[in-house]
Amino acid sequence: MKLSPTEKPELAQFSREINELSLLPLWERASAMQPGSACVPKIWRYSQLRPALLKAAALISEREAERRVLVLENPSLRGTTYITNTLYAGLQIIMPGEIAPAHRHTPNALRFVLEGEGAYTAVNGERTIMRPGDFVVTPNWSWHDHGNLGSVPVMWMDGLDTPFAKFFGAMFREDGQDDSQPLSRCQGDAAACYGSNLLPLDDNPKGLASPILLYSYERTREALYHLSRPGAFHPAHGVKLRYANPVNGGYPFPTMAAFMQFLPSGFSGQTYRSTDGAVFNVVEGAGSIRIGEESYPFAPKDIFVVPPWYPYRLKADCEVVLFSYSDRAGQEALGFWTEQLVEDAK
Repeated sequence: MKLSPTEKPELAQFSREINELSLLPLWERASAMQPGSACVPKIWRYSQLRPALLKAAALISEREAERRVLVLENPSLRGTTYITNTLYAGLQIIMPGEIAPAHRHTPNALRFVLEGEGAYTAVNGERTIMRPGDFVVTPNWSWHDHGNLGSVPVMWMDGLDTPFAKFFGAMFREDGQDDSQPLSRCQGDAAACYGSNLLPLDDNPKGLASPILLYSYERTREALYHLSRPGAFHPAHGVKLRYANPVNGGYPFPTMAAFMQFLPSGFSGQTYRSTDGAVFNVVEGAGSIRIGEESYPFAPKDIFVVPPWYPYRLKADCEVVLFSYSDRAGQEALGFWTEQLVEDAK
């Protein structure tokens, strides 16, 4: 039972004395040991995001901005650039003919393409063409640049584990000498080496992230379709697949997991919660998500965040496909992650 200063004033005096030594009595801690974070749910409507991106493109060039990105900040974390305590999310736009110059940094990064064709990302000497629904991997400390060789704007969502690097004091960044890095590998090399359930006999990929640069939406959607045909759906997730590192079967990044899931028309999921904060992007379809006590209708390309340990429930008005990423990989590696199906209120 916690004592108040009036019940034992000598303890209050003691606390004041040791405060000068930068000490705090554990029995006076303000927060209890419990799951969850200060983050709150939030949905961003693509109908509002897209005009903002196009306006940004008219106001500032890619060269001036270096990366023309609108950051999705959690309302409880304004000023941090974070969407959860452990994740960053932003929307990037690149116009025809533009190049986002080469650089590298310690945070891992993913790209999820929302709109437009003709853009590429280059990672460690290999270019890969990006199309809507594709999931692109950029391992930490890898040289990368982007360009748009097409005739329309291309927009994608960036997801980074920036808070991890900052927490450990390991945030480094370096600019390339040229806008575009020298290409040393043919387009498709990474997919040919690692994307066919085969591994090169004498090749040991460096780093902890997946060596596959791009997981195509076409193949992912096909897998979801086939798995959904028997009609056996998880009570909360429908059909949910995780992207895997082909080298070790783990997650694409040591800190971040990424998923794609399918909800059949009329799906009404059971309430679920887990300790990983998750960022969702609506690839196809429309429906709603109830997070805590609030319900949020969603449409294609909308983005929403589910904070750690918040109960949520998905509903589908028609067939729905959702992309998501979270810090589950890091939590599992550290032994923290847990989940729970919640009994719905009668």
